[in-house]
Amino acid sequence: MNGKPTLDDVAAVAGVSAKTVSNVLLDRPHVAEGTRVRVRAAVQSVGYQVNQAGRGLVSGRSGRIAVVVPKLYQPYFAEIAERLIVALGEAGFSSTLRIAPDAQAEKDAVHGVTTADADGVIICPHHLSTELLGGQAPSRPVVQVGGGPSGLVDAVVMGESAGFEAVTRHLLDSGRQRLALVWNSTGSGSPEGARYEAFVAAHRARGMEPDPALMVAGSDWDRRVSGYEAMTGLLRSGADFDAVVGINDAVAVGAMRALRSHGIRVPEDVAVTGFDDTDEAAFTVPPLTSVSPEQEEMVAVAVRMLVERLSGLEVPPRAHLTGAHLVPRASSGARR
Repeated sequence: MNGKPTLDDVAAVAGVSAKTVSNVLLDRPHVAEGTRVRVRAAVQSVGYQVNQAGRGLVSGRSGRIAVVVPKLYQPYFAEIAERLIVALGEAGFSSTLRIAPDAQAEKDAVHGVTTADADGVIICPHHLSTELLGGQAPSRPVVQVGGGPSGLVDAVVMGESAGFEAVTRHLLDSGRQRLALVWNSTGSGSPEGARYEAFVAAHRARGMEPDPALMVAGSDWDRRVSGYEAMTGLLRSGADFDAVVGINDAVAVGAMRALRSHGIRVPEDVAVTGFDDTDEAAFTVPPLTSVSPEQEEMVAVAVRMLVERLSGLEVPPRAHLTGAHLVPRASSGARR
């Protein structure tokens, strides 16, 4: 055999027509399983390389999936995007990364305005909802990772409630009594959402009520500087607290910096916890107690759901709730 192997070379080795080889490579039906096995073995034998661009033109698919996140400067989204891209590669797909920083950008990504080159979308949303999508299901497979299910697309639901309740219980059980909450600013100006509800529930389970005066937010919900700003403001207020519960690792890291700059020891004077268990958490000083939302499981389920949809699965939108577990580290050590 001279030069680059061709479709005809594969057909000759497999003892079938070039058309049959093409049908096998495009996963078309009505091809006997024995024939499929022979063709795939022949592809390996002659070293034939599938032309993905040409295959896409014939099949109507690009083999590309859009991975959409709201931002990359937040460690959690950078890590989850990388995990998704690697897992999609292992499943035979290429990826294109999109940033959707606001509600309109998320809507455009889901409905294909900015992701028209992709066969499907996996999105880590901040705004996605039935209302945002106008009650209209997207025309291509879409899986959301995190956030509340919209009921219009498959969703992998993070174990936010269980995880946040666990970390709050952890602090209360260690003897901390006045827990400050560094949360994400909302349109209402008050804490809300699954993590806040779990924070309140953990207090009430012990006959306690969290102090609204200890609930603060910075200018942005996902930056270290936001945690720094919020904690600096709380310290200037003169409020008494012995623990800080960060809505995520990024704001918790910023809060720790503010505490140190005011001469407050962590954890001797004030314990600090985060959420997301990003790589950074293990390398802060002291290492940050956090909650793992089981990123590996979330990614595996999201990719499986998408592949099932691309393979023709037609069922109502599904929701898969993952676990979450506490990762205790030195930042929440017992008070001395």
